[in-house]
Amino acid sequence: MLTQSREDDDLFDSLRAGASGYLLKDTDPQQLPAALRRVLSGEAALPRSLVTRILDEFRAPARRRFSRKSAAAERLSTREWEVMEMLARGHSTEEAATRLFISPTTVRVHVSTVLRKLRVKDRESAFKLLRDE
Repeated sequence: MLTQSREDDDLFDSLRAGASGYLLKDTDPQQLPAALRRVLSGEAALPRSLVTRILDEFRAPARRRFSRKSAAAERLSTREWEVMEMLARGHSTEEAATRLFISPTTVRVHVSTVLRKLRVKDRESAFKLLRDE
């Protein structure tokens, strides 16, 4: 797949749907023939930065600090969980954004969405709700 999306949900959905690779449109055009040959020979074509994110996703369940038992909590997206877990570990909005390859504004949007989904007024209330269930 050749895409401009760096969103984890798009990456994981594509791989689950059977994509043999996930190349970003800013990939050096001279690397495309080699990537195509790798895919045709049965290998995956993934940039190193995305391989790291895939590994992090598979390791994530062991690191989870929150429960996913409630109906409201189950509605949170993978990215929303990642943002909340980063913030719960004490990372700033800017640090979470850098580690997740998103902007600080996007982190704030995810937090706002989580607060709305959980029907709480602030981050601490969300953390408490997610830890206590």
